[in-house]
Amino acid sequence: MKKLLSILRMEFLVNDVAFKNWRVILFLSFLSLIMIASGHAADRKIFQIAYLNDEIKMLKSEFVEQRTALMNLKMETKIMKELGPLGIGTAKTPPVKIVVKD
Repeated sequence: MKKLLSILRMEFLVNDVAFKNWRVILFLSFLSLIMIASGHAADRKIFQIAYLNDEIKMLKSEFVEQRTALMNLKMETKIMKELGPLGIGTAKTPPVKIVVKD
């Protein structure tokens, strides 16, 4: 019972050998601060990774949309529809292959 009251009154901090106790307490406090800071840094990195993953998904979907739009613009029927009013149409004769002999 006397030991319990001694601990509750924190006599171990004010007695003659308190210097050793204070060093241990300060060391443990320093370690706990490092642990808390490390935990916060890990949380920040987790949130940053989640944000970057969302951004990657958004950019991939934008890429797919742009590629689809480009494929539609490259279609021969679309090109002919756009060039028709200018009087440009398909060739009546097929292209000629040029062969160079040494």
